[in-house]
Amino acid sequence: MYSFKELEKYLDSIPGKEKTPGGSIRVFHHGEEVFRYSYGYSDRENQIKMTGDEYYFMYSATKPLTCATALAAYEEGAFILAEPVWWYLPEFKNCQVKVYNPDCSYNLVPLKREIMIQDLFTMSAGLNYDTGNAEIRKVMEETNGRAPTREIAKAIAKIPLEFQPRERWNYSLCHDVLAALVEVATGVKFSEYMKKKIFDPLGMTKSTFRINDEILSKMAQQYQYNYTTNEAELFGKRNGYVFGSEYDSGGAGLITTIDDYAKFVQAMSCGGKAPNGNRILSPLTVKLMGTNMLDEKRMAQFSGWRNNAEYGYGLGVRTKIYEGWGGNLSSIGEFGWDGAAGSLCSIDTEKEIGIVYTQHMLNPHHEQIHPRIKMLVNLALFDK
Repeated sequence: MYSFKELEKYLDSIPGKEKTPGGSIRVFHHGEEVFRYSYGYSDRENQIKMTGDEYYFMYSATKPLTCATALAAYEEGAFILAEPVWWYLPEFKNCQVKVYNPDCSYNLVPLKREIMIQDLFTMSAGLNYDTGNAEIRKVMEETNGRAPTREIAKAIAKIPLEFQPRERWNYSLCHDVLAALVEVATGVKFSEYMKKKIFDPLGMTKSTFRINDEILSKMAQQYQYNYTTNEAELFGKRNGYVFGSEYDSGGAGLITTIDDYAKFVQAMSCGGKAPNGNRILSPLTVKLMGTNMLDEKRMAQFSGWRNNAEYGYGLGVRTKIYEGWGGNLSSIGEFGWDGAAGSLCSIDTEKEIGIVYTQHMLNPHHEQIHPRIKMLVNLALFDK
């Protein structure tokens, strides 16, 4: 019998310690759900308790699904990782690259090497995360707020790169561009392709890239932690990473519930196969996704993030590569990512453990919460 008493105790302490109003968790072991729990409030002001049925903006927790979707296209032969991005998105053929001067001004130089598809997966293409860039805003205005995915990718290509491809790791709009590439390579709108390859096989009926009034009415209220007042303040139900009504943000656009997202994590923790027998990825591809792709130079930038101390970076996910001072007790090869409002996706194929945690607070204290969750889950499952 599994005991999650310490995890329950910790989750119940979060509203007091970290000021997060509420959250939910699902844990899977060998494909079976072994723990579900909710704490606190989905709407603190109206004292509505968290039930686990709420919708969330998943923000960057979208990225693992985007990369899994792209790998499903890879498995169909739509592209290979070692192909240039410009073969599919021609606007990326002649990008300009910034070279900074001592006074912080910069000159523009041509590409020394082509941006490869793997560079998009691994955040090594030279892009930044400037969502307010004039080129992006121009597309939003000229399309009357539609901002189709393909047009935004063209705008991103006009923004000078921060560095030559593969010279650095930089968290950026790479996965948004990857979504556009999949759209071109498959001939199917990205959100529709994700539905075909991920949502439908797994029975994810509540996952979408499109907001509507019904979803808003069922969405957990969103907060933002204020470091000056040390309080969670009401932020409202909006996502600034979605540029328009026709934009499939591969980096931050997914809207879903914890139980729907959990179906993805459940399948991935079992090597890509769901309990219903449907397979979304080969075990070989799941292993590839969780393989560190960074060289020593790029690892130096990636490991500078506190939560990445034991990790490298694979195809769109942090992946555990050694036992370090983080001490979260998960296996070497455990991989996943998180979101700006505090959601966590953790996949451990060796132990067949899948963890999904959701909350809805920007500036989310995930550096405190997520490692504790991983550690307490592993203790609950193996400390008998």
